[in-house]
Amino acid sequence: MTIYQEIRSQPDVIAGLLEYGLSQAHHIAATIRARDIRYVYLAGRGTSEHAGIYGQYLLGALNGLPVALAAPSLFTIYRQPPQLRDALVIGVSQSGQSPDILAVIDEAQRQGALTLAITNDAASPLAQRAALHFDIAAGPELAVAATKTYTAQLTVFALVAVALANDQTRLTELNQLPAALTAALHLEAGAAAAAAHFREMRHCVVLGRGFQLATALEWSLKLKEMAYVVAERYSTAEFQHGPIALIEPGFPVLAIAPRDAGSQSTIELLARLRAAGADLLALSDDETILAAHPLNLRLPRSMPGWLAPIVAIVPAQLFCYHLALARGIDPAAPRGLRKVTRTE
Repeated sequence: MTIYQEIRSQPDVIAGLLEYGLSQAHHIAATIRARDIRYVYLAGRGTSEHAGIYGQYLLGALNGLPVALAAPSLFTIYRQPPQLRDALVIGVSQSGQSPDILAVIDEAQRQGALTLAITNDAASPLAQRAALHFDIAAGPELAVAATKTYTAQLTVFALVAVALANDQTRLTELNQLPAALTAALHLEAGAAAAAAHFREMRHCVVLGRGFQLATALEWSLKLKEMAYVVAERYSTAEFQHGPIALIEPGFPVLAIAPRDAGSQSTIELLARLRAAGADLLALSDDETILAAHPLNLRLPRSMPGWLAPIVAIVPAQLFCYHLALARGIDPAAPRGLRKVTRTE
């Protein structure tokens, strides 16, 4: 399967995950409820960390759980791990083989914390060594750049959060995902046209906020991996605390700007960037933003904000794929990278 086929397979992957994964989610939720869990400690690298940042927002918003992102070097290099006794410790890894994520789970097990692995390989060391395992079951992903495994990881977090909240309304919303992902794939022609517009881009900033911060982080990574673009990523709020000084006429800005509680501040920021001469591409379902910025990709409007990142990343993946092709780069085989990265 090529990377293009992996991107296109995401509606089917997520449909399958929703069909079989709910029972796993309910089992995990019941186990969490049986423990005196005070907070979540979450470890991941690269794409998996971005999925964890989505989980950080989701578990906080839907379940009221504080979520801290792990510093794996405390476990491996400095050997001074924090106290994890009352935590749910989650290790997220597509391969389940990264030694530093394993070290976090092993130490959490030693301390008696509840541990959960989210992987694409039930036979991996991480899956075997955690107390709980959620198999994302995305099938083999051959391309180095993760696509379908990322959206599957996000969906796992959504399933667990909904099961933990016992929220039937949100479960119904979850089941809309395959259709929304199919609609997102229909944005390919627009993504390819936008990629042609940015063909000579060597650097850019990628902006998002709230649930969509994870999308900004992941879009930035895919630009680096697949098209060799120096892509800095920021929260739209953080961007205004200094980095906005980068903007000059022609500077590329890619923004995930959905219709949500923060829309007004985003509208104001994008207007400021456009007035400064930024070359702006907006991913949005907000009519005000779409009307103000002619270079845009119209996101499906059917998804609530808490699920929108699972859909929004798809046109971003297609943009990166077509940008790589336009630049004569093989998007499936980035230089200097392997599918499994083992860091201590």
